[in-house]
Amino acid sequence: MPYSTLAKNLMLDALGAVALFVSLHESDPGDNGAGEISGGSPAYVRKAITWNPANGGSLDSIIAPVLDVPAGKTVNYVGFWSAESGGDWYGASDVVDEVFGTQGTYTLTDADLDLNA
Repeated sequence: MPYSTLAKNLMLDALGAVALFVSLHESDPGDNGAGEISGGSPAYVRKAITWNPANGGSLDSIIAPVLDVPAGKTVNYVGFWSAESGGDWYGASDVVDEVFGTQGTYTLTDADLDLNA
């Protein structure tokens, strides 16, 4: 039985209410957040993300976090965690590959968590 839109919104709002942090990955993170980028100067760290209230079974980000990316890395996935370091792994979204030949930044201009997909 599919969940109602109301139920989806309640689930998403509960997830959005906890502290969520964005991570970048060079490979499919699978079920545990593998392949997370590291290193660089300034060093790569996860960034906090906040959300608008869920609507229509979807959650949309409010801010556009900017993450430092070391030279020689390729961003393939964006992940979601409960903490800036360690924490619980919530899942990931595949993104258009972006190659960094030199140290740079990755701006996550929009993040959506959609229970309708």
